[in-house]
Amino acid sequence: MKILVIHGAGLDMRGKVQLDVFGPMTLPQYEEHIRGYARELGIEVSFFHSNIEGEVVNKLYQAFDSDIAGVVMNPGGFTMVTGPLRAAVAQMKFPVIEVHLSNPTARGTTSVMLPVCKACVYGFGIESYRFALTGLKSLLKK
Repeated sequence: MKILVIHGAGLDMRGKVQLDVFGPMTLPQYEEHIRGYARELGIEVSFFHSNIEGEVVNKLYQAFDSDIAGVVMNPGGFTMVTGPLRAAVAQMKFPVIEVHLSNPTARGTTSVMLPVCKACVYGFGIESYRFALTGLKSLLKK
């Protein structure tokens, strides 16, 4: 089972800014944890990050035409973008799970991606990714 993990705008700044919200962990450290979770679950993961919405859209369309079974996506700065990324997620043939380390709603942000995602996991720190991968694996077994 191949899962694509997408890190959206600003995730490359983790561990550098907003430490009070997101903590000191960097994006490579996130990926190290996510690889461990995937290994425990018997899932193969690949990663993609971009601060450019069109690049994320193109990656999703590439995934659509590949053997990717599902996507776990932290949209980061794209959480409130209503354009091409939201439309691309809505067109996917596989489930997309939105994930956030923190609780964006508690900070006054409402995700516009959520209505087009299969599910959302947020507020559990890095464990949010474990829960998202576990849930995605469960969905794909049905």
